Amino acid sequence: MEIIKFFQTGGPFMYPILVVMAIGLAISIERFLYLTTTFRKTKNIWSQLIPMLKANDFQRAHQFTHKSKTALAKVLNYGFARQRANAKRELVESAFEAGIMEVMPELEQRTHYLATFANVATLLGLLGTIIGLIQAFTAVAGAEAAEKADLLSASISVAMNTTAFGLIVAIPLILTSSYLNNKTAKLVEVLEMSAVKCLNLMDEQQVVK
Repeated sequence: MEIIKFFQTGGPFMYPILVVMAIGLAISIERFLYLTTTFRKTKNIWSQLIPMLKANDFQRAHQFTHKSKTALAKVLNYGFARQRANAKRELVESAFEAGIMEVMPELEQRTHYLATFANVATLLGLLGTIIGLIQAFTAVAGAEAAEKADLLSASISVAMNTTAFGLIVAIPLILTSSYLNNKTAKLVEVLEMSAVKCLNLMDEQQVVK
């Protein structure tokens, strides 16, 4: 097959680029599944919390979030703990912010590696091409005049395969990194919005009292 031939003629640097691609693919799949699952759980948790919050049953809501391990539950649990202590709005708000800061590293972890792997794949491709060209010119130097043109042309073609493969790996990794970063940012916005809504409902309870 052409793909196998392309890989085999690319030289030894094709293998580390392949390893980078495999690791990047694994991270991409894991992060996509994690963020998608977290989005679904967040909507599910919020839909169950809404009736409790509207009924001003914050004690039950606190018990509910305390049992859950989702990102939204962790964030709201901080605020509920302060609210039960009759803290001021500013303290409850800062508690929500602390909760968001705690879950953000978990939401963002490993995604930044994708951009790094994209750069590594590109650089490995360029390095493989440069080394291939050095070897090509060295081989041509000792060849006969009639063979030099054909030998150099074939050697350069082989050397360029490494750069091509590096770019083939790097471009999808960059796009995936951008997509996952946007998905993470939207999830953080959902958490922040939910915290604000919860805080406003707490204030309404204080007014009713």
